[in-house]
Amino acid sequence: MQIIDGSVTASKGFSANGVACGIKKRKKDLALVVSQVPCSFAGSFTTNLVKAAPVLWDQKLVATQDKVRAIVINSGNANACTAEQGLKDTEATAAHAGSVLGCKAEEVLVCSTGVIGVPLPMDKIKAGIDLCSKELGESREAAFEAALAICTTDTFTKEVAVSLQIEGRTVHIGGMAKGSGMIHPNMATMLSFITTDANVDKQTLQTLLGSSITDTYNMISVDGDTSTNDTVLVLANGMSETTPLCPSHPQWEQFTQAFLYVHTELAKAIVRDGEGAGKFLEVKVTGAKDKQTAQTLARSVITSNLVKTAFFGSDANWGRILCAMGYSGADFNPSTLDLYFSSAKGTIQVVKNGTPLAFDEHLAKGILMEREIVTLAQLQDGTGEGTAWGCDLSYEYVRINGDYRS
Repeated sequence: MQIIDGSVTASKGFSANGVACGIKKRKKDLALVVSQVPCSFAGSFTTNLVKAAPVLWDQKLVATQDKVRAIVINSGNANACTAEQGLKDTEATAAHAGSVLGCKAEEVLVCSTGVIGVPLPMDKIKAGIDLCSKELGESREAAFEAALAICTTDTFTKEVAVSLQIEGRTVHIGGMAKGSGMIHPNMATMLSFITTDANVDKQTLQTLLGSSITDTYNMISVDGDTSTNDTVLVLANGMSETTPLCPSHPQWEQFTQAFLYVHTELAKAIVRDGEGAGKFLEVKVTGAKDKQTAQTLARSVITSNLVKTAFFGSDANWGRILCAMGYSGADFNPSTLDLYFSSAKGTIQVVKNGTPLAFDEHLAKGILMEREIVTLAQLQDGTGEGTAWGCDLSYEYVRINGDYRS
């Protein structure tokens, strides 16, 4: 696998663009991602019972359609809690995009992100689709414009791409995502779009996406809120012209590792850009009785607001970590716990075999003042490992979300 400079247009046959259609003030707010040929596709969606209209539309397509051609995404308006009108507007968005692109409405996936409870300005959406479609491109710059258009409170675009050799042919996987707040395990206020020119059938792609999400988007947290619009979509158009990839293919593992890498990097980029965040936090649990236990423990720590605020203050308050592990619902033996903090400034152990150690508070403070911090919790219950990612919780987070609608 080779990491390349790219995004959703890195894969052969995909074009994209992003424009400003007037949903947001003076910012790009509508994007298109389009394949030259029909694609197999897969999707994963929010666990929130209150689902936005585009989520319901996309879920229907995943359940009933074999192929799609495009995705249309708007930011600034979530089209959530908009009742029957929201459903009609989503279908109208897909129908208009389909008419412009020369395909059926059912071949167009739709995503929205932004303020909840406000109807879509359909005149602006349709005009934006018209404008965006006229300037679709396969360039790196076109992908960046699309990535910029899907942002809300994001402070930077989130893009990644890789290439690998399969059967002597070059296969690409590229992606873009948005997300900064309302980020919590079981997905987040996040949208993620992956394109690949690999040849993978729909059922295999859906299974692969499901397993990848378990170790990536479901292991991140910013603030404990799960959105109404969370969506991950993958499009595979097969234009690399390899034989179909599946678990029996000799290079399947190579492809799945590259696929997982793309999702992992996008998930980590989302929490690096957590609203008001100053620190990127990684929590790794080893020695748990199994992987599920380790992941549950890691998620519990990374989602604790008390842990997040301790890191914000560079306070080595390890008791909050042990507490979060204890209420996680996962079974473990706290008397075997070894706990470490590490960063570019070094590593310090604060607990050994469940017993607190006397440690240098000044050294600990220096380690925790860095922007990237790793917490390692080592148990002796088995071989299970799990890693979660998050960020600190700051005053700035409150400021951002105190006037989000304005």
